[in-house]
Amino acid sequence: MIPLFSSQQVREVDSYAIEQCGYPGLVLMENASLEIFNQIKKNIPHFSANSSIVIICGKGNNGGDGFACARHFLNNGNRVVVLHIAKMEEMSEDASANFVILTRLKSLTDVDLKIKRLTSINDISPFADSDIIIDAILGSGSYGPLKDIYSRLIPVLNNLPGHKVAIDIPTGLNADTGSGDLIFKAELTVTLGELKPGLFIGNGYENCGKIVKGSIGVPPSFYDVFDINDYLVEPEDALNYLPFKKASIDKYSAGKVLNISGSGKYPGAPMLVTSAAFKSGAGSVILAFPKSVRSLVTGVLAEAVFDFYDDKDTECLSPDTIIQLKDRIEWADTVVMGPGLGRTDLTIEAVKKYLKTRGNKKTILDADALFAISGKEYEKFDLDGVVLTPHLGEFSKLINVPVSEIKKNLLSYGKEFAQKTGALLVLKGAPTIIFNPDGEALINTAGNSGMAKFGSGDALSGILAGFMSQEPDIEEACVSGVYFHSFSADLLLKEYSEFGFTATDIINNLPKSINFLRNSVV
Repeated sequence: MIPLFSSQQVREVDSYAIEQCGYPGLVLMENASLEIFNQIKKNIPHFSANSSIVIICGKGNNGGDGFACARHFLNNGNRVVVLHIAKMEEMSEDASANFVILTRLKSLTDVDLKIKRLTSINDISPFADSDIIIDAILGSGSYGPLKDIYSRLIPVLNNLPGHKVAIDIPTGLNADTGSGDLIFKAELTVTLGELKPGLFIGNGYENCGKIVKGSIGVPPSFYDVFDINDYLVEPEDALNYLPFKKASIDKYSAGKVLNISGSGKYPGAPMLVTSAAFKSGAGSVILAFPKSVRSLVTGVLAEAVFDFYDDKDTECLSPDTIIQLKDRIEWADTVVMGPGLGRTDLTIEAVKKYLKTRGNKKTILDADALFAISGKEYEKFDLDGVVLTPHLGEFSKLINVPVSEIKKNLLSYGKEFAQKTGALLVLKGAPTIIFNPDGEALINTAGNSGMAKFGSGDALSGILAGFMSQEPDIEEACVSGVYFHSFSADLLLKEYSEFGFTATDIINNLPKSINFLRNSVV
């Protein structure tokens, strides 16, 4: 797991380095600027000494990084334009020092440098065709919506054709929450000191582009004093948490899944769940399905075993069904409930009856099962050992908080829910985030836009059920399941575009994705 640090923690390390260790702030700024220059050289396509550079600098240390960075481009032979928003007397001490160096460099040498105070959006027009646009306006300490010239500036910069680079964070993005309404859209973000959670979630996921860490020259041990609650999941984590299969296992000891999903109205979802559970290694998967409409699913999946319960022609789950399935529930290592169940009153009561009587049975609740306990109905049940897999809209209904409010502090809402309920929350999205009862957020690093199709969530439920049936540690099973669900989709991009694959393709590609990673990670 890669730890993520809050903007406050990063600032504390800066202060400690300067005040306790004696690092001059200018030295840290110089280290940062050189790192930014090198990362741009490495990561921006076709960068050369002929590339033209525009750096837009604010008044704080983020702007100072931009001023210092300009010198490295000049030393490389690039044409550089520096547009500064503030007067020199408004700049931070270290930023103004680097600004002075630039102005003297311009007056004493023949470097190809233009320095201009940006007082109007029109000041950008002469440099609109520059190859690289660097955002050094506001750093990770800025919060709230952009105002004044900033709110007019960012849309103009976003419409320029050049490669766009953000220093530390894109202007307008909250480094801790990933929120922000108007954000610089970067192709590359060189974040300084340590990685921050807001870069990887919410609007950060959409606007940061490739994210690389830039050292400011302090030892990594400076960060060891902090308690960390946010992490990025690495491929090694997904591999290490895969269930271990003994040589002597059989189809029952390999993992038993009971899939209580589907209805007469929605027969397709349970087949995806069943297939995914098999493909993720479960030895025996039984689908409980209404008897009156059994013709909808028989013969669809050769491996499927069915328990057709007596639904009294309702074509859906009812509280009586839970009594009928009592032995199957006890038999299963993991129960998955929800996809395609429907939302009839009978089904809602059946889900609640299951939760009241499940004991400590490992359970996954998805889709319509989540609807049954929405509006804070979940508070009536013990959810210890339960995995809930809502997307953002379902989570909003679950906790009765508008999506717009959740987006302002996604991590806070997810952590609060998991800590309060004792459940494991798998919040599906771009990216999917796992919240555990310890108050930690584990952010998935795989996946692509091709997954945004009907059935992808059903596939994830089946994969999670398969892994959970084989692995006693629920969190580890979820880490592997979430990652490989996404990684399988990533590998499909080698054969298809993001337009051309389905949930079934993700499921069928799952075994290949596990093998691929096994052979790739040393």
